[in-house]
Amino acid sequence: MSGAGAFVVVGAGPGLGAAAARRFGRAGHPVGLIARDTDRLAGLAAASASEGLTTAAEAADVTDEEALTGALAALRERLGPIEAVLFSPRPDLGWIRPVLETAPSDVRSALALSVVAAATVVRAVVPDMRRRGRGTLLFTTGGAAVEPHRDRAVSGVAYAAESAYTRMLHDALADGGVHVAQLTIVGPVGPGARHEPDDVAGELWRLHTGRGQPLVVLR
Repeated sequence: MSGAGAFVVVGAGPGLGAAAARRFGRAGHPVGLIARDTDRLAGLAAASASEGLTTAAEAADVTDEEALTGALAALRERLGPIEAVLFSPRPDLGWIRPVLETAPSDVRSALALSVVAAATVVRAVVPDMRRRGRGTLLFTTGGAAVEPHRDRAVSGVAYAAESAYTRMLHDALADGGVHVAQLTIVGPVGPGARHEPDDVAGELWRLHTGRGQPLVVLR
């Protein structure tokens, strides 16, 4: 795909993030990776580069607005215009507890990761996408977005808020050539799990290229 813009994974990890990077990278998109863990990030970048993909990585805590904005700007400088972003940070399992045991700080942390950080990404990349008349914002959530459970309270709260934000973005940006879509994955993702990372990455690619549905649920 000649002239393809950069594909950036916010919250890159060795499972879905790496699989999505491979899928988009093999289609000609330079790949940008953002994660907090510098050692893991270096490993992901090395693995991606070893497959012949143009890759750059920037370490940032995605809940740090200044750091995340700076990382996106650095990747744009290194890779060129950002055409697609996958927002897929992994929640801290320590926040996930029954609703009556959930503290305000747990809810605050989950919303900071799933919604406030998403808004930071949007503020950083959407103006340029709108000027160029094209772009894709992809968001992934767990199954709690559609099946909230009292024993996993913050996931249900944060993913519901992220889902609402994503849908509003879709409605606001569709006419300007920027496609916004959410992929909700019910069940585990991983080798041998219910959802293979490469299969989920393929679904993300279809959302990017098909530019149709604002929400797909994988069960």
